[in-house]
Amino acid sequence: MFHTFAFFCLYCCCLVGVFVDSDPVKSVSVMEGDSVTLDSTVTEIQEEDTITWRFGHQKTEIAKIDKDIEMFSTSDGPDGRFRDRLKLDPQTGSLTITNTRTTDSGEYEVTIRGKRVTTIRFTVTVYAHLPVPVISRDCSSSSSSSSSCSLVCSSVVNVSHVTLSWYKGISVLSSISVCDLSISLSLPLEVEYQDKNPYSCVLNNPISNQTTHLDINTLCHTCEESTSHQEPTSQPESTSQPDSTQLCHCHTYAVSPEGHAPFCDSVEAVLRLVVTALMGVASAAAAVLLVNDVRASRGKTEKTEEI
Repeated sequence: MFHTFAFFCLYCCCLVGVFVDSDPVKSVSVMEGDSVTLDSTVTEIQEEDTITWRFGHQKTEIAKIDKDIEMFSTSDGPDGRFRDRLKLDPQTGSLTITNTRTTDSGEYEVTIRGKRVTTIRFTVTVYAHLPVPVISRDCSSSSSSSSSCSLVCSSVVNVSHVTLSWYKGISVLSSISVCDLSISLSLPLEVEYQDKNPYSCVLNNPISNQTTHLDINTLCHTCEESTSHQEPTSQPESTSQPDSTQLCHCHTYAVSPEGHAPFCDSVEAVLRLVVTALMGVASAAAAVLLVNDVRASRGKTEKTEEI
């Protein structure tokens, strides 16, 4: 009985000409800011056709064509993310997303209903633009020697599915990959100073890449040279006076390199003048006191004689 019923249903479907097809999921990749078109595979929409586009796990309707009533409509989608960025091809029903954003990544589905029902699914990935990786000298590396140069290639990424790699010519020396993370990537490399091979650091995702080439002559000098070539850091001027220790060491130089007497020798000379002046004043005061004392003694003697 069951087999008879199943055969009857299949026979009815054949009579009305309705079939349901479902193609495998198609993967589509696009760079952020570019446009992407999802192909409905329809050559020309027929009078009885209805085409519906949906987005996300919730299968939110974002566009629809009903040829019978001449309806062509698009919606803003979840959270208004597709506002003014969806376009329908009136002949094929294909959907174009303009000025793509990373939030447009996800699952899309189109259902074409006519003489047969066809469903096509897409997985769209929108990749953000990649930053340029930076190569720098790693002077803190303990592996550095007098004949080798320690380097590090780094990049701060806020994109998904990226790989950071060191290349020697066209051969990959090392690489590191991350998925769906915002992270700072770094990859070390050690080369000989005299190495003439071309080296490069590459940051890439499935559809684009950024490359920085290594200039050994520029980066691979000694860390001491690197330090000496750095611009001096401005420091606030000191307002403190030299202490006694500094003064004691200063007198060993008669003349400063600029041809002027050092500050310490000037202080010493002033101190000597002051001391000499004080001694002169003290001597003069003692002489005055002595003269006054002698005069007083003479006055007393004269009075005694008159009596």
